[in-house]
Amino acid sequence: MNNGYYIGKVTLISSLGGLLFGFDMAVISGVLPFVQSQFALNAAEEGWFVSSALVGAVLGVAFSGELCDRFGRKKLLLLAALLFLISAVGSTLMPTFALLIYARMLGGIAVGIASNAVPLYLSEIAPSKIRGRLVTCYQLAITFGILVAYLTNAGLLSLSNNIAPQDLPADFRFLYVDEVWRGMFSIEVFPALLFFIGLIFIPESPRWLIQMGRNKDALHIMKKIKKEDEIKQDLEEIHANQYTKKGSSYKMLLAPEMRKPLLIGILLPLFSQFSGINAIIYYGPSILKEAGLNLNNAFLGQILLGTVNMLFTFIAVWKVDSLGRRPLYLTGTVCAAISLFVTGICFYTGNTESFLLLISATIFLASFAFSIGPLKFVIASEIFPDKIRGRALALSIMVMWVADTIVGQITPIMLAAFGAASTFWFFAFCCLTAFIVVYRMVPETKGKTLEKIQEMWYKKKTQQVNG
Repeated sequence: MNNGYYIGKVTLISSLGGLLFGFDMAVISGVLPFVQSQFALNAAEEGWFVSSALVGAVLGVAFSGELCDRFGRKKLLLLAALLFLISAVGSTLMPTFALLIYARMLGGIAVGIASNAVPLYLSEIAPSKIRGRLVTCYQLAITFGILVAYLTNAGLLSLSNNIAPQDLPADFRFLYVDEVWRGMFSIEVFPALLFFIGLIFIPESPRWLIQMGRNKDALHIMKKIKKEDEIKQDLEEIHANQYTKKGSSYKMLLAPEMRKPLLIGILLPLFSQFSGINAIIYYGPSILKEAGLNLNNAFLGQILLGTVNMLFTFIAVWKVDSLGRRPLYLTGTVCAAISLFVTGICFYTGNTESFLLLISATIFLASFAFSIGPLKFVIASEIFPDKIRGRALALSIMVMWVADTIVGQITPIMLAAFGAASTFWFFAFCCLTAFIVVYRMVPETKGKTLEKIQEMWYKKKTQQVNG
């Protein structure tokens, strides 16, 4: 019998990995000025402090795919939770800048593992009819984690500025007043501990268990999340699927029938980073300020943008399994392209103090939140065969992190060399390119079992050969 409560519990616990992902990457915005001042960082050290977590994320995702396929999804989730916890404690307490960097890198490794293992796990644990919704919950958790980081940063900063030092015990005064940036890091300890404890009570992916020949264990878990007829259909398709009998090496991705899903898995995360999201976040607080909103500091601007990002991700959670992946993605890319084009016009004409700029930037952020942002995880997690899904998804996420690094480097350069208008128009062009690619290449996968999706590639290749 399909147990909605059980699925909800498993989704909530595993999605904490997304919350920690979002928090870990966003908390740095509040921490950076204090760390820079306390340790007297030069430009290179400041850049290394910010990018150390990103380096860790690349390392984490690089080995997570192989380990996920070898040792299971749950073990990697537990490893990520443990690293999140160690990183949070270390970032809070480390006395020197060098040790702080090591702690940040461990957090980055945890982010890299989570960015692969969580959507992978959710795609395999979910019934077909709600798979998109469950995987999208991961992106929702990321946006919530970002918002939590912004809120706690602003709250702790306000506390440190307004509370009398004598009103707090010495240890709390050290963390939340004297060196408030340590308090900002310390908030992560609580969700990390909750994530680790919660993972103890969730099952391994039944699909991975079947790969390991543990059919009895897999069946026991499947009975908790699916109906009898769904279980029977899944088992028949899994054992009949040609990919079940093949090996589990990266060479499988180079098979002719896998070239199209591999290309999709690479392009979608690439488009997500070249959509202009970094430029909007970069300009976000100043756009809000110039639009006339009475914001006292950048923290409040971040909170407003983070709220919009999270709220519109709910649209994806709500509609991804009813409308489908393609309609959401195509609508989102068109709206994003138009809003970026209008944003560029506002900067080109110098009309940066009107609500038109605020509205266009907000529409972009909303469009990204319900389409480009979450659907890269949904689609990439369901288009690859079971035996190499961990490796393939890791490759897809690796592209995302590399693209994130590239865009983070070139956006300030483009803004300085070509101006804001041309920069936003470039990203609008990228969104139109994403629309065309998805329209021509990406099939609808809503409601289909993972085996049916895999068979699509084989049948298309067979038709091409026979044709």
